[in-house]
Amino acid sequence: MKRIVVLGNPETKRTGYLRQAAVQAGLPVFSDKKMAGSESGLLFTDWKEWRDALTEGEIFLKIEPPLWKSSSLKTLNELTGEYERTLAELSRMGKGRKIAFFNHPDVIARLLDKRFCKKKLAEAGLPVTEQLQTETELSAEKIYLQTDELLKAETGISQRNKMRQKRRETELSSDRLLEMMKTKEIYQIFIKPVKGSGAAGVSAFRYQPSTGRMALYTCAALCPGGGLVNTKRLRHFSKPEDIFPLLDGILELDCILERWYAKAEYQGFSYDLRAVMQEGKMDFLLARLSKGPITNLHLNNRPLQIEDLRLPESVVCNMISVCQEAMACFEGLRCAGIDILLEKGSLNPRIIEMNGQGDLIYQDIYHENVIYRHQAEIMANWLYG
Repeated sequence: MKRIVVLGNPETKRTGYLRQAAVQAGLPVFSDKKMAGSESGLLFTDWKEWRDALTEGEIFLKIEPPLWKSSSLKTLNELTGEYERTLAELSRMGKGRKIAFFNHPDVIARLLDKRFCKKKLAEAGLPVTEQLQTETELSAEKIYLQTDELLKAETGISQRNKMRQKRRETELSSDRLLEMMKTKEIYQIFIKPVKGSGAAGVSAFRYQPSTGRMALYTCAALCPGGGLVNTKRLRHFSKPEDIFPLLDGILELDCILERWYAKAEYQGFSYDLRAVMQEGKMDFLLARLSKGPITNLHLNNRPLQIEDLRLPESVVCNMISVCQEAMACFEGLRCAGIDILLEKGSLNPRIIEMNGQGDLIYQDIYHENVIYRHQAEIMANWLYG
């Protein structure tokens, strides 16, 4: 028996529109294992039941992201860690059984780590948004890796606690961040949790050394009882007494720092782009217009079809080429959402980040559903090929 399994949350639009595409492609679709019986086809299963769904037959598995309802940035960070452990378990299971993956769990986990992803792309010579690292950050990265290895190993509690203490001592603070910006003479930066998504914790910080004025743009907010939450609403702060406590809280999450580039503009809006690549082809390319520095569409920013930008053909071809090369950097990656900016003036592309589960584009599913129709075609080819 051959079976396609989609592991995720059956009630989401992501799953609903993939189901619709699968039915249109003529795939037998089942909502649970009992309904499927011993028949071949496409089974949608919930995260709560995933182990039972992978017990028999030859399987082609697509892994959808878990649905997390918490707004606490600390909790979201912990949930990401749990998800990474599940991905590792799925990877081990794939080695011992006949499981083929739409996107391999190892590569999904790699792309969750913005630091690793950015380093991999840069080493391949691809244009990326520059990551800024001080000696303190480099030391911290080494200690983070060492601590992670210790936590995985059977190591004494005292040794692990010592490493955690070293980890705390090397973490960036708002004071250290400001000093680094002055030293490097870089006064506009993005701060991103290494393993965040959906702009949770992402912040844009600007400092004017001649006047001491500063500005912070973020969706994060301090709770009265301590901790940070994702408000899903972009807010602007200009007073140091508001900015520094927020910065300190965000930097505790383990963040990367990136140069803040001036983006290309359209009718008074700056914009970047989300590309969805599948099997070497660009299935969708959408511009995200914003008056502020953070362009995620759920923050009430404006989507625009790529044709409306009227970009030179050479610029579009260059973006496609860069995205194809980026995909080739990661073994086991069939589909990814890639965020790209075009530099103001030159229109040179730079990859902001990649997402191994970034295939949900509302402007596509409500129109032609190109992305999920392509996925249904891939699945049908595996099932009947």
